[in-house]
Amino acid sequence: MRVYVIISKRARQISSDLKWEIQRKLEEFAVNTDTIEEVQENKEQIEISKFYERLPNTPIIAAQEFLNNEIQWRYSDEKE
Repeated sequence: MRVYVIISKRARQISSDLKWEIQRKLEEFAVNTDTIEEVQENKEQIEISKFYERLPNTPIIAAQEFLNNEIQWRYSDEKE
């Protein structure tokens, strides 16, 4: 059971990091306009979005990290 908790927590960390990363990259393309007509497609922005869409699900990444011993964890006493 503890393995699932470790993988789940790591998956949430990865998800949060990826969300922050993609938001930071897409902010470069943000345009402050009031009209819809002024919105333009940006090929670079689309490629960034497609890259993140093609990434495996975060639980899969976390499980792979766990199997490769890339995650550090420690058990805490329940008495604490």
